[in-house]
Amino acid sequence: MEQKVQSAKKRELMYWYLASRGVPKSLHCLCLKLAEEYAVNAMARSRLPPPEHVSRLSDTSFHHIVLLTDNVLAASVVISSTVEKAANSEKLVFHIVTDKKTYSSMHAWFAMNSLKLAVVEVKGLHQYDWSQEVNVGVKQMLEIHHLICSHHYKNLEEENFEYEGEHQNLFEALSPSCLSLMNHLRIYIPELFPDLDKIVFLDDDVVVQHDISSLWTLDLNGKVVGAVVDSWCGDNCCPGRKYKDYLNFSHPTISSNLDQDRCAWLSGMNVFDLGAWRRTNITSSYHKWLKLSLNSGFALWQPGVLPPSLLAFEGYVHPIDPLWQVAGLGYRSSSAQGQILEAAAVLHFTGPAKPWLEIGSPRTGSYLDVYASQIEHHENGRGKKVLPSVSAYSRKSVTSIW
Repeated sequence: MEQKVQSAKKRELMYWYLASRGVPKSLHCLCLKLAEEYAVNAMARSRLPPPEHVSRLSDTSFHHIVLLTDNVLAASVVISSTVEKAANSEKLVFHIVTDKKTYSSMHAWFAMNSLKLAVVEVKGLHQYDWSQEVNVGVKQMLEIHHLICSHHYKNLEEENFEYEGEHQNLFEALSPSCLSLMNHLRIYIPELFPDLDKIVFLDDDVVVQHDISSLWTLDLNGKVVGAVVDSWCGDNCCPGRKYKDYLNFSHPTISSNLDQDRCAWLSGMNVFDLGAWRRTNITSSYHKWLKLSLNSGFALWQPGVLPPSLLAFEGYVHPIDPLWQVAGLGYRSSSAQGQILEAAAVLHFTGPAKPWLEIGSPRTGSYLDVYASQIEHHENGRGKKVLPSVSAYSRKSVTSIW
């Protein structure tokens, strides 16, 4: 009976992670409907931003926010929540970078939905004219990440571990982010935005609760990235996100360079000094670590986006106030309390249970529903609604809309 219980727990956890890989039917239909609008509706193809605001895209006096995403609903929630809480929304310039398959849908959504005074740019990867060196680097990076995820994915069936055991991080190999170019491309942000000096980067699984304008005035003391390091619960308190939770300290290459009990910095909401970044070798160091992982038989770290970044950005991270971001809300057992959730500037749904999925927590998923309802829909020239509001595509109705 004990063996059966353990086996059932293991399968249950596996199925829970597998559920995070699926694209809800309603979100898929949303993208298809938006792609149709892009094809037949001139408003959906209108220029983003309007010609009178194009100069803001490279004007460093504005507050530039970068999102790399192929999720229309998630992007709309991130941007609408940021604008809703901004003290001066007219200072905000959002740069959305997406892939070719999602470009028309993403463009159509933001062309047809207003965002007060903020400026939104939507750009597809196919619209960038990169050098051959960058193209080769991106291709090699993606190939190695695919090999890492495939290696750990194959090992899952061979591992004999408890369902809440130390090998739980192996399930990250099942995460869509493990194979997503949009996730790994953040190491090329300086190449994506050559005209910008300081940006705030937001993942597409965050909700902004408070004004974040003071992030652009933070002094990073010469560092490249400002990030939350110490957890909200106090110094040296970062459950589940110490270096030993991401990196393999039984390997001499790792143990000789880092302290396993250090707290890892949080991605999801970061301030980047792109000028300082360009004066470093961070991107080349990132590629060096990827090749070392390949040559070591993928034994240097657990699967995921963060581990190679921890290595590449070593020495270039400036800690910021812990209440700028609370993470871990996409796991079934989050230690964040209600008071902390209310005080945090940014809620980050790290983990498989994204708020737009049925497996998402109803308690934390409600934060997405609130800001999803903020975006208003437009009407076309015949007085007919072009699309339902984004709130119709929220997690609560994700399986019943279509």
